[in-house]
Amino acid sequence: MMIRSAYRGGRRLAHVLNRCHRSSSTAAAPASSTSAASDKNIICTCECPESCPQQCHNLLDTDRQHVIHPYTSMTDPLPTFPIQSAKGIHLKLNDGRKLIDGMSSWWAAVHGYRNPVLDNALKEQIESSMSHVMFGGLTHKPAVQLTTKLLQLANNIQDDSADYHHFTKVFFSDSGSVSVEVAMKMALQYWFTLEQPSKTKFVSLRNGYHGDTLGAMSICDPVNGMHSFFSGVLAKQLFVSTPTGGMEEDGVQTIREMKQLLEEHHDEVAAVVMEPIVQGAGGMRFYHPSVLRKVRELCDEYDVLLILDEIATGFGRTGTMFASWQNESTYQPWYLTEGSSFSIINSEDRKISTNEIVNADILCLGKALTGGYMTLGATLTTDKVAHGISHNGGVFMHGPTFMANPLATSVSLASMNLLTSSPWEERVRNVENALIEHISPLSELDLVREVRVLGAVGVCELKEGLDRDGMARIQRALVEEGVWLRPFGKLLYTMPPFNCDELEDDHIKKIGEAMYKVVSSKPKA
Repeated sequence: MMIRSAYRGGRRLAHVLNRCHRSSSTAAAPASSTSAASDKNIICTCECPESCPQQCHNLLDTDRQHVIHPYTSMTDPLPTFPIQSAKGIHLKLNDGRKLIDGMSSWWAAVHGYRNPVLDNALKEQIESSMSHVMFGGLTHKPAVQLTTKLLQLANNIQDDSADYHHFTKVFFSDSGSVSVEVAMKMALQYWFTLEQPSKTKFVSLRNGYHGDTLGAMSICDPVNGMHSFFSGVLAKQLFVSTPTGGMEEDGVQTIREMKQLLEEHHDEVAAVVMEPIVQGAGGMRFYHPSVLRKVRELCDEYDVLLILDEIATGFGRTGTMFASWQNESTYQPWYLTEGSSFSIINSEDRKISTNEIVNADILCLGKALTGGYMTLGATLTTDKVAHGISHNGGVFMHGPTFMANPLATSVSLASMNLLTSSPWEERVRNVENALIEHISPLSELDLVREVRVLGAVGVCELKEGLDRDGMARIQRALVEEGVWLRPFGKLLYTMPPFNCDELEDDHIKKIGEAMYKVVSSKPKA
């Protein structure tokens, strides 16, 4: 392993900083059209204001008064921006402005919007077959074909064979959060059927995030997470500290705590649940693959199942098809922390080693599963778990109404085929390099604690968190710069649609410059 300075002698970063300063100081701010309802934080915009300003205002006023948006006040919500359409990497506002989507609609739209392949998959399905049918007692081609594709991907099978050496079963659900609920229920029912009913608890990492449904909330960080309000009603789970950084030594304490906890409580632990390599909404933290590998070994040693939550990281986002495939040669994060920088450089070819893949007992998928087109979750498991649950005639007790929806599974299959037939690995590396170049200038700002990049994930972590007004101000400023990002807490981050044909270096440059401008103009506390 080699640590390489990201400064490259100081010249490249200085050049990037100077260029960013020039562009930030000379760029003209677009005309604002938010005055129509500024008193209510309503952004009233319309492409044809002379013909329908009131219609646009009524839409936003109704939205503000009656529509509940995520993670905001129900009585005094953050401002919303009316979207007319989306295509490629752009979101088009009602006033005609186009925003570069730096969020992939919360990690999901990896191919961008209105992709013709995915559009056609939905059209063909609804025109030639059906939009929905119950999955109890019935089956259909899109669900079976998608099952085959997912098992081939998850087992790293490069051809059309059905030699499923690890994952053999797929359960479809409504969303990523529900796929976690399904995984937890699988683990509980597995041990109950094997006459070990005391194994009912789950172990998770601090700063983890696994969804907003009740069971998933219980394995999110109970103190630093988003669900501390519900701590009195959630099931009490067990937690270990998260790795302190991305180096191998940063995970030593985590492994030490995990070993001690499992040694003391293995008779009551059903499973360990982790987000592999990247912790998402809990802080966008990266950790070394050796942590995952050692946790797998501890689970085997103490007879505990391992559940991996790849909802955010699955399907290429970190540079490997699944983050749990990262190893010593593929894992190459980049950090710039308050003046000091490093990146881990191991191998130019970044080869996947089958022997180093960390296989979960249960795998949770979502988000990019349908390319951002429809809501769908999938929970994969093994013969071991399936046979355990169905021992002596047992049945798995879960069945969503819209399970394996034909529209969702058909567009998911098209998305998976599109991904695997594209040069997605090269594209992720290109995005990674562009992110390193274009968001690194943020590290010079006094308000910034750290800038980090892994694959198609770029993170700017501030020293202090944003309050409601600060978040609203930065959101508006980003829109004025022609970029869509969704800051929260201490984080301003981007994960662009890496497999979109239209995505170019200039788009990521604009994202980086917009981030720099809004953070540099943030008032100090």
